[in-house]
Amino acid sequence: MNFMKTTMLLAALTALFMALGFTLGGPRGAVLALIVAAGMNLFTFWNADKIVLKMHNAVEVDAQSHPDYYGLVQNLAQRGGLPMPKVYLIDMPQPNAFATGRDPEHAAVAATTGLLSMLSRDEVEGVMAHELAHVKNRDTLIMTMVATIAGAISMLANFGMFFRGRNAGIAGLLAVLVAPFAAMIVQMAISRTREFGADRGGAEISGKPLALASALAKITDKAKQGGNPVIARNPAAAQLYIVPSGIKAMFSTHPDTGDRIAALQDIAAQMGDGTGGAIGGETVNMERAPRGSALNPHRRD
Repeated sequence: MNFMKTTMLLAALTALFMALGFTLGGPRGAVLALIVAAGMNLFTFWNADKIVLKMHNAVEVDAQSHPDYYGLVQNLAQRGGLPMPKVYLIDMPQPNAFATGRDPEHAAVAATTGLLSMLSRDEVEGVMAHELAHVKNRDTLIMTMVATIAGAISMLANFGMFFRGRNAGIAGLLAVLVAPFAAMIVQMAISRTREFGADRGGAEISGKPLALASALAKITDKAKQGGNPVIARNPAAAQLYIVPSGIKAMFSTHPDTGDRIAALQDIAAQMGDGTGGAIGGETVNMERAPRGSALNPHRRD
């Protein structure tokens, strides 16, 4: 994502804030919305990663609490020539992963417990290499900013539904339109070519494009079943994941999984990856720490 595209996205989101503010409060409402939007944009730039991680109840892990998972990411970061990101674990049975952070020096990667327990080690390497490719390509800032700001617009639109006053009818109509329009902006702003780029980058970092292809097939199969509570609360979060969950193909920010797998097969042929797509091996050690430890997201302090 280049600087111009980021600027255009934030300008569009700010315009939505101002339009809703004008509808609810006239010119003063528009000015107030502009001030709030500017503050939110600045706050999101510095804190979007923290918001997204908190949204998922992600727990940071290290070499002591989860050596296999942490070591796997550490090795991939070294291969990719990247600073070591913070590593997080999400207690969720659905397999998925994402990266966040404003730049490679302030990046974090997260995987769900479902992903680490369901996939082989090679497949997990492929997935986490894909996420590190997002970091390397500096996609993560726009991903996190879009998710948090679009979610905030949706909440503001819902608030407008309950607005009372002389403009209640207009406000109600606008509120109904704003939420889906915000979702459209999310989908339009996040180019599908970004995922192809991260797939290629992940294949180069891990050296196992067919392992990533195998992982995508498995994750997509599970994603069709839905059941992601974060997306249920905030649909804008879907664009963060390596495979979005419960989103219709025509509204997805991601390319069709079949097209991604085909592209990875071409990359494998170029790289000479002769695994044939039959990826086996051990899964990453996902034994959880006892309740009360730093690893358990439901620990009691």
